[in-house]
Amino acid sequence: MKLWLVIAHIVLVATNIWVTAHFHEELPEDKEFAEFEDFEEEKPTQSINNHGAEHFKKSNLNQDFEEEDVLIVDNDSEFDHFDEEEFEGVDAAGANNGPKSDEPSTLTITKIPLHLRARWDSFYLEILMIIGLLVYFINYVAGRSKNARIAEMWLVEHKQLLLDNFSLVGDTGKLNEDISENGLVKESQSHYSLYCSGRVGCDSMLIELKLIKRQDLVAVLAQLVRPQNDQALIRIELAKDETDNFVLAVATKRTAMHLTRDMADISVYCPEKRPGEKFGLPSGFYVMSEIAEAASAVLDTRVLQAFTKFAPYIDYVHISDQFSGPKQQEDTTQLTMPDVKRVLLVGLNISIKGRTTNAEGQEKLKLLLQLTFYLLDKLRRFKLSKEGKSKADKNRLRVEEAFLKTTHAARAEAAAQRREERRRAEKERILQEEDPDKQRKWEEKEQRRLTKKRAPRMKQLKEFLDEKWEVCYTRESLEGTIGV
Repeated sequence: MKLWLVIAHIVLVATNIWVTAHFHEELPEDKEFAEFEDFEEEKPTQSINNHGAEHFKKSNLNQDFEEEDVLIVDNDSEFDHFDEEEFEGVDAAGANNGPKSDEPSTLTITKIPLHLRARWDSFYLEILMIIGLLVYFINYVAGRSKNARIAEMWLVEHKQLLLDNFSLVGDTGKLNEDISENGLVKESQSHYSLYCSGRVGCDSMLIELKLIKRQDLVAVLAQLVRPQNDQALIRIELAKDETDNFVLAVATKRTAMHLTRDMADISVYCPEKRPGEKFGLPSGFYVMSEIAEAASAVLDTRVLQAFTKFAPYIDYVHISDQFSGPKQQEDTTQLTMPDVKRVLLVGLNISIKGRTTNAEGQEKLKLLLQLTFYLLDKLRRFKLSKEGKSKADKNRLRVEEAFLKTTHAARAEAAAQRREERRRAEKERILQEEDPDKQRKWEEKEQRRLTKKRAPRMKQLKEFLDEKWEVCYTRESLEGTIGV
């Protein structure tokens, strides 16, 4: 649809330029003010007074023939709108037939040249607009085809590996989607997705190819200032009872700042960033871990070698049992705990600084996909110690209590408002009744409630303890009396 609008716009602009150019070519330049020149050289042969008398006779004549519907055209009546008083003291014969006076004429007619010419330099703005539209159109077609080619090439290289690990590749079960023959879903011109399922230890896997917006000329120009990478984002939803409870993330510096600031689980359970050199990772990576033993267990020798060898292609690895997406806004108040999922998130760079990877780069990406499956199997086998499980349970209990406390305050405030509205409605109902006894009883009840509410809590607690002590003392006395 956008393509047809661009083509229609180009055709309309070109037609406008062509019509304007031919229209100005047909205009006679020398004869544009010819009628004004004829008017200046014309000399009337009649005086104004004679002309008025003749006009008076003709008007009477027109009245005689009015009944017969005869129309008489007077060619000499173009000066009828002039007022005779403006020409008092002027000789009619001398004004019309005599020589011209030496006084300069007060009427000056200046020849105004044409402000538009049928030349190409007059349409530079339109030419620039057409060139810009052509460049945008060419970039749109080229960028869209290049993104589609990158997505298809990535899928061809990884299709067999996906088929070896999943029984179902590329079927989302949804209708009315732009699905290719290989099962790749086209979300937009720069966003593709692939759904996989049917593997032990996980419920499903979703791969999203977020490519550079090469079809957008503005994004291409911004790429020159701030380069970006094509990314493959892998999201694996783990089975409920297959993994233990912990949160761990390994990411580059820029991505680590984004995770600690925007992701709810990392900002709550492990907001502290530690340099990756302490764990054996290459420089530029940061580790955010809730439990130290989980980080040391996941980052084993094979994983560290993969990070060292393929560091430019790895953006982040995020493992969590409390994943709920980005943090909610502060003004939103939820009364229930957010839904959490067990996930393994991996972000891989398909291209480095916008450059498409070659065959060697595709082979490295295939090895990184195998590393993702290795992490999935490792999470199934790994079990926390008793201290680690106890710490994880305490952290989740602490977060739940804090959330319930905030929710309790919000609920208490809402309940207080509802009680106040009920009292106000009851008061209005009592006041509308004409029974003074009911009104008096309601006022006494309200007064007792307010008095009890204003009483100090220590006094109430003391009275409560005195009552308890008196009851216990009476019971012991009675038991001693019965025993005696």
